[in-house]
Amino acid sequence: MSSKPSEPRSIASQLVVLFTLAAAFLLSCGLGALYWIVVRHAFEEDNEVLSDKVAAVRADLSAPEGINVVTEELKNARTGDRAAYWVRVLGSTDRTLAETPGMSSLLPPSVFPAISPKIPSQEPNDFRAGNRLFSLMTNAHDVAGERYTIQVAQDRTEDEQFMKQFAVLLAAVLALGVAASAIIAVTVTKRGLRPLGEMTRALKRVGPKQLHQRVSTVGWPRELQPLAIAFDDMLHRLEDSFVRLSQFSADIAHELRTPIGNIRGEAEVALTRLRSAEEYREVIESTIAECQHLGQIVDNLLFLARTEAAEGNLQRTSFDGRAVVERIAAFHEPIAEDQKLTIVRAGEARFSADEMLFSRAVSNLIENATHHTPAGGSIEITVVSRGAQSEVLVKDTGTGIAAEHLPRVFDRFYRADSSRSSEGVGLGLALVKSIMELHGGSARIESEPGQGTGVTLSFPNAG
Repeated sequence: MSSKPSEPRSIASQLVVLFTLAAAFLLSCGLGALYWIVVRHAFEEDNEVLSDKVAAVRADLSAPEGINVVTEELKNARTGDRAAYWVRVLGSTDRTLAETPGMSSLLPPSVFPAISPKIPSQEPNDFRAGNRLFSLMTNAHDVAGERYTIQVAQDRTEDEQFMKQFAVLLAAVLALGVAASAIIAVTVTKRGLRPLGEMTRALKRVGPKQLHQRVSTVGWPRELQPLAIAFDDMLHRLEDSFVRLSQFSADIAHELRTPIGNIRGEAEVALTRLRSAEEYREVIESTIAECQHLGQIVDNLLFLARTEAAEGNLQRTSFDGRAVVERIAAFHEPIAEDQKLTIVRAGEARFSADEMLFSRAVSNLIENATHHTPAGGSIEITVVSRGAQSEVLVKDTGTGIAAEHLPRVFDRFYRADSSRSSEGVGLGLALVKSIMELHGGSARIESEPGQGTGVTLSFPNAG
């Protein structure tokens, strides 16, 4: 039994989680460092004060009256009073010579760290008595041949309470900081991703009748503006393709309807009454002619489709353009001679292209020229090399094309006027354009009514 794949988390939730975790990490590091610095500083100060107290007792013992001075000072401390320090002085036989009142019941001598002749002083040690915390220090001092052991204790219960309260405070600050970071992350993420929501709403409005919709880049973050521009470019291409497809569908329907209507009309007329064999023969010949017309349309459309789908399958070769042009011209010369036309070839150049497609493009141009050049005219085919590209020019002395039609002559099924539409289906130049786009080249046309037409095909040379 296959388990249902889990849905991916949203970008917003991932950004919020990552931002919150990063903020929590930084706050934890900062507050942890603050806690460590404050606590360490407080304990160092306490240890210094404890050392100062030991030094003060040592100074009293070194005074002329020695132990008596210490005894008098300790007697002044009353039993039951909360003392910050407890002091005890032991003799060489570990007998207590002086101590703070009540110290023995709370801190007997045995709880203090022991010392040795090699180590006359010890670092402070912590000792817990009930719910109170003490810091203990032991120090040895020799005076006039007498060895004294000084035991000093400091009550650090309040310091411990301060540390706990300070830790709770920092934990509360950390929790509030993390919560605030999460709120900020949610707010910033929603605001930052708002343009994506606007884009989604705009794209949902896009349809066959709404391809003019565009995603406005005004107010977008700089990082998302290229995305919005790319979407607008895509919508523009879709709109252009949809318009072209709609026009193409209308054009092809019109082109196919005419020969089909002719075939049907002639057949219906032939069936209205009995006809002679010669009349039926004429109907069949006319039907064959219309079927050939339909076949030409279908063949050209299939060739267009194959050409547009063959971008990765070009059979590029390097060939002599003049030799290929000679073969193409030789193929068209019988038709040209029947129409009393002259085909002239000139120039030398090598081309890097698919030779079959090259031949088809040039052949289409020559065919167009023969259809629209009157008897006695000429068709000139010139190949020339121009640096990074090689060109072939097909120029005729025909009827020419008006300037207002030139921008559309490469569109499918477009025919400039009735004189140029008497033959063909308006796909010849469209095929030429598709072939040139497939090669990464260009096709340009120049024409003047009554003077003729010239079409130049530019093929890029191999790099």
